[in-house]
Amino acid sequence: MTEIRIGYARCSTDKQDLTAQQEARGKLSVSPDRIYIDKRLTDSNRQRSDLDQALAAVRRGDTLVVPQRDRLARSVPDAREIADALLASSMKWALGSRIYDPADPIGKMLFNVLATFAEFEGDLIHLRTREGMAIARTKGKHRGKQPGLSDKQQKEPCRMHETGQHSISDLAESFAVSQPTVYQTLSRHKQV
Repeated sequence: MTEIRIGYARCSTDKQDLTAQQEARGKLSVSPDRIYIDKRLTDSNRQRSDLDQALAAVRRGDTLVVPQRDRLARSVPDAREIADALLASSMKWALGSRIYDPADPIGKMLFNVLATFAEFEGDLIHLRTREGMAIARTKGKHRGKQPGLSDKQQKEPCRMHETGQHSISDLAESFAVSQPTVYQTLSRHKQV
């Protein structure tokens, strides 16, 4: 029975470049028709249809090829679930140029250590993001999507609404914005 190599990659955004992951899979002799890629998925999202398809495609003696350690699992429980699936089917997994057997004690330990590091990296990213948002908030900077109207433009719909002669839908149409934008503008004006 010939060993088949199944490739898997994951990217969080449409803009993420998969070149490095593709080159790594090419070096490990993964056929382009046996590559599964999950796109636009966050680190914590385990609902990865292409990963499930890749795991289903790998049979006894085959190898699941993952170019980077954080592309397969970003938490220890998630990694443990994937390792159990590999072990139950007598499959191997490749990370970079090395192939590991999850039934082997060293392969099992390495898989768990790599999952721990991947989870740690993810936690650090979330921590730095929260810290950056807190600093921006203290400086009065708006986080998230910017308002549909500039500060100067926001004063007019507020003034018009206070007269009681204009409805929310009238204001939205007049200023070419959505009704939620008008509600947010009025809410910000009340807070000031």
